[in-house]
Amino acid sequence: MNQFQLVAQVVEREMLRYSPGGIPIVSGKLAHSSQQLEAQVSRLVELEISALAIGEISGRFSQLELGRDYQFNGFMARRNRNSKGLVFHVIEIQAIN
Repeated sequence: MNQFQLVAQVVEREMLRYSPGGIPIVSGKLAHSSQQLEAQVSRLVELEISALAIGEISGRFSQLELGRDYQFNGFMARRNRNSKGLVFHVIEIQAIN
C-alpha cells in the first residue's frame, strides 16, 4: 500500500501549467515540523518535500495560502521513470483550523 499523509505548509508553488494532454499540473514544496516519539525519546522532525497536484486538485492547490497548515493526503512516486528521487502526489487537501 502506498498512502502518505502529512500536515504541512506550502512554502513554494509554481504557476499552473498543463501537460501535453491538457491536464492541469501544479508543483510545489511542502514544509513540515513536529515532535515525534521514537524509542521513547522525543525527536524534532523538520523536512521539506516536493509535491505535485494533477488534475482537478491542482486548482485548489494553486490557491492555498502560503505558510498555513493543511493536511495533505496522497502517495509517493518517482519524480520520473528514470529518477530515484521521490515526489508526493497530492490527491486530497484539508484545511486545519
